Amino acid sequence: MRKIESGILFMLGSALISALNGAVAKILSEDMSALEIVFFRNIIGIMLILLALRHTPPKLKGGKFHLLFTRGFFGFSAMILFFYTISVIPLGEAITLNKTSPLFVSVLAFYLLGEHLSKRTLLALLIGFVGVVLITKPFGLVVSYEHILGILGGFFAAAAYTTIKKIKDIYDSRVIVLSFVGVGSLLPALLFSIAPFIEVPHSLAFLFPAFMVPDTLYLWSMIAFMALISTLSQWLLTKAYSASNLSIVGVISYTNIPFAIGFGWMLGDNFPDTLTLSGIALIVFGGVLVGWKK
Repeated sequence: MRKIESGILFMLGSALISALNGAVAKILSEDMSALEIVFFRNIIGIMLILLALRHTPPKLKGGKFHLLFTRGFFGFSAMILFFYTISVIPLGEAITLNKTSPLFVSVLAFYLLGEHLSKRTLLALLIGFVGVVLITKPFGLVVSYEHILGILGGFFAAAAYTTIKKIKDIYDSRVIVLSFVGVGSLLPALLFSIAPFIEVPHSLAFLFPAFMVPDTLYLWSMIAFMALISTLSQWLLTKAYSASNLSIVGVISYTNIPFAIGFGWMLGDNFPDTLTLSGIALIVFGGVLVGWKK
């Protein structure tokens, strides 16, 4: 029982800090582009992981480098879309759309890993889809491009998680994280370098912003703080899944949504309307159904 309770406490801490991380990203988006936030956050992440690897070298031999790069690419795609949607829609909605990833994981696991889709999982997918519909409100003709990008971010997050399942036994977890932050630094650098020479539609402009180095101690301190709490959140997440039942921890992980709604409200977001709250509830319920083990 104590082990389960500690797992719940670890996950609550991780969920709170994850929501705080989103709030910090939203604050930074007032002065920086989403791509800059991703770039500088990952540069700091590289330094942290390299220090960890220097202290304790990896023991797994590796292999399948293309899958390692693929995990990094999917992770970068999920992160840039997540940070961009945070900057343009309410924080609670952005995090909820990102939390559709467990639903997408079920679909990808079926097609790529050959895992069985139970009737309960299919029901969960349907419920989650209805939840997305309620948040994006298509019948009210206010479907936003930003909401679609948020859902796409959830898909890429699921693709990254699915790729991890393919390489977790051949790569050290720190090397897998290094691939994420490494690709998440190289690709933004590439996009920054070609941005001055191309013209892109407005809908893709967030991928090709002008590069600007943060010029105040405040911005640097916020970036460093975000990198630090992101690392702390991941550590607490790992401790939670190690200490408790996976299904229980999975349910508790959704507490980052009300935390995010609260932080978003403090930052000036409107409180979610009834349809949005209903959609959030359905996505959470669908995610719980997918993760709950009999």
